[in-house]
Amino acid sequence: MARTLEFYFDYGSPYSYLADTQVEIIARRTGAALARKPMLLGGVFKSTGNQSPMVIDQKDKWASSDLALWARFYGVPFQRNPHFPVNTLALMRGAAAAQIDGVFERYHPAMFKAMWVDGRNLNDMAEVGAVLTEAGIDASRMAGRIQDQDVKDRLKATTDEAVARGVFGAPTSFVDDLMFFGNDRLPFVEMALAGSLK
Repeated sequence: MARTLEFYFDYGSPYSYLADTQVEIIARRTGAALARKPMLLGGVFKSTGNQSPMVIDQKDKWASSDLALWARFYGVPFQRNPHFPVNTLALMRGAAAAQIDGVFERYHPAMFKAMWVDGRNLNDMAEVGAVLTEAGIDASRMAGRIQDQDVKDRLKATTDEAVARGVFGAPTSFVDDLMFFGNDRLPFVEMALAGSLK
C-alpha cells in the first residue's frame, strides 16, 4: 500500500515555498500520495512558544544566503518578499476554503508565487484579490468564504492537529508517524516513503 506524504505549510514561510517545489516530485518518484495541509504558523508559534527565525537578526542574515542557495540548488525562482512579515491568516483561511471548494490546485501555486517569486504585498487584500483573479478564482466569493465558519474551523482543526503531532514550525512533513522539520530534511522524507529509513 502506498504511503502518504503529509505536508504542513504556511505561505509566510519561505522554506515552505522551497519545500513545496519538491514535494510533488518526491511523491511521484516514490509512488506516494501527497496531502498538503495548510496551517496557521502564527498559531503554531503561539502554542509552542516558538518564533520566526526572521525576527532574530543573526538568523535572518544567515537565512538570506541560505534561501538563495536552496533556490539555486532546486533550480527555482525566489526572492525575499519586501513586504515581509505578512499576516497570513486570510491566506491560510483561503487555502482551507480552496481545498473545501475544489480550487486548491489554482489557489496554492498562485499564493506561493505571489509571495516568494513576485514579491507582492499580500498584506493588502486588494492585491490578494488581484492574485486570485489572475488565477481564475472569484475574488469576491473567496473574500466571503474566509469569513465562513466551516473554513475557520477547518484551518483551526489542521493547526491544532499539527501542534498535537509535535509540529513547531514550517514546513513539517510526516510519513506515517515519522516527523521531519524543514526543507533540508526532504531527502529523509523520500527515504521514509521508499521504505529505506528504518
